[in-house]
Amino acid sequence: MRAIRMLLVSALTLGSVTAYAGEQDVQRLTQLLEKSQTIQANFSQLTLDAGGTSLQETSGKMTVKRPGLFYWHTDAPQEQVVVSDGKNVTLWDPDLEQATIKKLDVRLNQTPALLLSGDVSKISQSFDITSKEQGDVMDFTLKPKTKDTLFDSLRVSFRKGLINDMQLVDSVGQRTNILFNGVKANTAVPDSTFKFDVPKGADIIQE
Repeated sequence: MRAIRMLLVSALTLGSVTAYAGEQDVQRLTQLLEKSQTIQANFSQLTLDAGGTSLQETSGKMTVKRPGLFYWHTDAPQEQVVVSDGKNVTLWDPDLEQATIKKLDVRLNQTPALLLSGDVSKISQSFDITSKEQGDVMDFTLKPKTKDTLFDSLRVSFRKGLINDMQLVDSVGQRTNILFNGVKANTAVPDSTFKFDVPKGADIIQE
């Protein structure tokens, strides 16, 4: 399954910076994630190679709901839908008329979407976490504790308590950046949002 791509972080140049370490980082990130039981947002996404050359720019919408539910729709021309119903993840590629379905891997380090929708009590099991605070922005850097991951580091930024942006860096230095906008937290989202019906006649790949 293609990895969900993410980031676009604003450089912060003003104000004082406060750094935290250890258990305090885990507690702060846990509190911020648990604060938003549902999240709806638009996103703009940029993928860069190790040298900083742009590889792809996309945009779309996402909805997440704890525990383990998420819907990620990337707009055309690279249209793609990734949906988790808490048990399975479905990747729908309309150009290929193909759906790939696999069991949801509940390890948070397997997909950034699970960080926003998953069991936050497992964060410290999956990551080493550091953080810094500057004004109304809180940045967290997460390093996976195992090598069986989609990324080498993940940075998550919150502004005024809401998710603002994310950055993934993989083993070859490729960066995937996403900036969220129009973020709405804790609105009512029906579970049917996370149910994807594969169109008739489409190819289905079970993994």
